[in-house]
Amino acid sequence: MADFLAPADLPEHEQAADDGLLPSELRSWMRLLAAAGAIEQQLRAHVKDALGVSHDEFLVLCLLADQPGSSLRMTQIAELLGRPKTRLTYQVACLQHAGLITRRSACGDKRGIEVALTDKARTLLSESSRPLADAVSQAIARTACAQRYEQLHDLLPPPEAPRDGSRAAGGPAGP
Repeated sequence: MADFLAPADLPEHEQAADDGLLPSELRSWMRLLAAAGAIEQQLRAHVKDALGVSHDEFLVLCLLADQPGSSLRMTQIAELLGRPKTRLTYQVACLQHAGLITRRSACGDKRGIEVALTDKARTLLSESSRPLADAVSQAIARTACAQRYEQLHDLLPPPEAPRDGSRAAGGPAGP
């Protein structure tokens, strides 16, 4: 599924086997999930090397980094990432132990916990986000067949231009 073969890409005898079993929306959804899983698998080592955290912990950091004030309540993080609260509690404890986040009681609610990025996390994300974004583009290129790469690449925002005017090191060439 990770090769993004659409019915039009399949030989006629294989197309007939697909007809009627699953609607095209479900086939597309399954291809998307398979591609995301393959890309995530390829990125795990990059994330660990760049940040020293697990992929799931990286998702928490990215979610916080993308919020105004770089903070959220634990319940919001669990909902946005679709993670059980118990699993998130462990990830947050690991991130806190690494000095990447702080935890405090939410204002006005003693039971609520608010999590925020530390300056250390901001610096680490700032230094590693471009190489990780390039790794995402490369993983997509390896996962998708040539016909689909351009369509997937168009879903991503354009890469930021390097400050020195040269192309980002290790980044994929444009389509």
